[in-house]
Amino acid sequence: MAIQLDLLHPVTDEELIQLSERNPGYQFERTADGRLVVSPTGGQSGKRSGEVFGQLRAWNQQVGTGVVFDSSTGFLLPDGSALSPDASWMRRERWEALSEDEREGFVPVCPDAVFEIRSRTQRLQELREKMRAYLRNGARVAVLVDPYAASVEVYRPGSEPQLYQGVQRVRLDPELPGFELDLAPVFGE
Repeated sequence: MAIQLDLLHPVTDEELIQLSERNPGYQFERTADGRLVVSPTGGQSGKRSGEVFGQLRAWNQQVGTGVVFDSSTGFLLPDGSALSPDASWMRRERWEALSEDEREGFVPVCPDAVFEIRSRTQRLQELREKMRAYLRNGARVAVLVDPYAASVEVYRPGSEPQLYQGVQRVRLDPELPGFELDLAPVFGE
């Protein structure tokens, strides 16, 4: 279950990095209003996010247009939040424009594509707000996978989310040209 901490002062970027280093196995995120959110990853959640990451990585190896990140990567977003999507992708030219220091720490930009896979303890409304936060901070597409409802919600700037239920695959063109998320292994089928 995720824990939200309201601290006496906002957690700095350096403190967030130290917390992450000292507490392996926990995912630390900071909301735009300074709250610290801590959530451990369970086995089923890790398996599902690993599957999405694997598919994204395999696609990227074929097209070679970007860089793929796993769930342990933190991104410092323009609104001051620090989030770690379950899987994400960034266009190669954006990654290469970052300095070596920016690449080593929490990445100071929002990825182009983000994926969040709902775990049993996460509330759907909180994840939907997280999808909107990614869009506000520059993501071109945000994908919310809910294995408990066997559904996928795809968020894009300037439009209502698209809901997919009872489908085996979801295409994510034009943001990820040719990428299709195969849901059977994610949903455990």
